[in-house]
Amino acid sequence: MGLTHIDERGKARMVDVTAKASTERVAVAKGRVLMKKETLGLVLANEVKKGDVLGVARVAGIMAAKRTGELIPLCHPLNVTSVEVDFEPVEDPPGIDITATAKVASQTGVEMEAMTAVSVAALTIYDMCKAADKEMTITEVRLVKKTGGKSGAFLRKGEPAGS
Repeated sequence: MGLTHIDERGKARMVDVTAKASTERVAVAKGRVLMKKETLGLVLANEVKKGDVLGVARVAGIMAAKRTGELIPLCHPLNVTSVEVDFEPVEDPPGIDITATAKVASQTGVEMEAMTAVSVAALTIYDMCKAADKEMTITEVRLVKKTGGKSGAFLRKGEPAGS
């Protein structure tokens, strides 16, 4: 399959989806923020000086998903119908797993919105905790599942079917 965002002259373009049918589409993305055990303890005890880290990161991820078309140059602006951002603390290695699920009824997919939600939620966690731990690492941001659209369903190898 060729690159859809490149025209016949090799120039960047927004893909024309005018003739495509609008269908329900869902995308799930995941990522991780690795941090010191002490930093994770502060987050879980809600003792970070800037406030409720996971609450703020959840709202930031949702807001980012809704603005993806403004952030990624060739993404279509979508009327996202649902975004959920969830967190799971991990003890070894210490950190927080992030999962974002984005939904839309549209002519194009919602994968970038889910990945943007994860990325901005992770950046927000970093921002809120950086005074305690400048060595945090944002890692493993990836699409794990998508449904809908012409290309059909996708499930990343190694991910549980319920992702």
